[in-house]
Amino acid sequence: MSKNLLLAQFFISMMMAFVMSGIMGAIALGPTDLWLHSWPRSFLTAWPIAFILSMPIGALAFWLSGKLLPARAATA
Repeated sequence: MSKNLLLAQFFISMMMAFVMSGIMGAIALGPTDLWLHSWPRSFLTAWPIAFILSMPIGALAFWLSGKLLPARAATA
């Protein structure tokens, strides 16, 4: 795995965990002080899980997209 892909997965998983934990917390608790207080902990729990799972899930997504999209002809 390239350093670029690893770093991208790091940032993608961080941003997705941040946004999704905030959205799901807001849905569950509403826009309250409790939601704002619990969001950082939810994020810190979700991020490592998202990062670890992004590796095999990302590989699966690339494989699926390769199967669904036709190969492009090389151009000179």
